[in-house]
Amino acid sequence: MADFSQLLQLGQQMQGKLTQMQSELAQQTVTASSGGGMVKAAANGRGEIRSIEIDPSVVSNGDVEMLEDLVLAAVTEAQRKAQDLYRSELNKVTGGLPLPFQLPL
Repeated sequence: MADFSQLLQLGQQMQGKLTQMQSELAQQTVTASSGGGMVKAAANGRGEIRSIEIDPSVVSNGDVEMLEDLVLAAVTEAQRKAQDLYRSELNKVTGGLPLPFQLPL
């Protein structure tokens, strides 16, 4: 029974590390831009979009479809960067064990 107890304790330690990692990721920021910097998106390390900046020149030309594309591209890239950050931090915590690594959104 000692092996089961040790396994349970190891699982609890891992859960604690994962919880701490997720808290730390929520405090980190990744950024991405599109259109040569005309649209910028920032997300936390959990992939949650925190801000979007749009250069006023993009709005003044009235091309809504282009603006939508630029926003989508910036947000998608920011979320991809957050996913990469999450995977990297998860590998550090798990020592490379093959665990699922989707962002918990």
